[in-house]
Amino acid sequence: MNDSGQSAGSSARSQRKDARRNQQTLLDAAAEVFVSSGVDAPVRDIAARAGVGVGTIYRHFPTRADLVIAVYRHQVDACAEAGPTLLAAGPTPHAALVRWVDLFVDFLVTKHGLAAAMQGDSAGFETLHAYFLDRLLPVCAQLLDAAAESGEIRSDLDAYLLLRGIGNLCIGADNDPRYDARRLVALLVSGLRRPH
Repeated sequence: MNDSGQSAGSSARSQRKDARRNQQTLLDAAAEVFVSSGVDAPVRDIAARAGVGVGTIYRHFPTRADLVIAVYRHQVDACAEAGPTLLAAGPTPHAALVRWVDLFVDFLVTKHGLAAAMQGDSAGFETLHAYFLDRLLPVCAQLLDAAAESGEIRSDLDAYLLLRGIGNLCIGADNDPRYDARRLVALLVSGLRRPH
């Protein structure tokens, strides 16, 4: 192979890497805007946050539903990847669990507009829900097991029940300024502590 062939291959890889990085920037910006303004926020707000033109967003995500689903999957992946990282870096397994639950609550705030954005695509919603469970249940179980093994929390906890309970506490948090889901979730997590 000649040098120009190697240069072209290297250039194509570099462009793909740039495109992935740009898409991640878009998804991060969209998630931030969705958290602050909901999934119906104007695309121009997302473009401004990401530092790109509106056309760039539509090139990656032709419909709002495409964007919302991509943000959802991106946040599920980020939340799943954060668990082991927090466990390795945290001062204690319980501290890692508390921090992870905070990230999970942030994710849930974005998730609440998902059903409306998908407009009755129940099969697509079911697929996303299965993805959510497949990615997040094992991470939650790992954090619970580590905190239980360290003696910080009770050992009779089920990851599914905890995620479901947190999810239920977060319902309606985005449309009632007097309701503080984060405070209730913190009370739930503090209740996991092993009695002394």
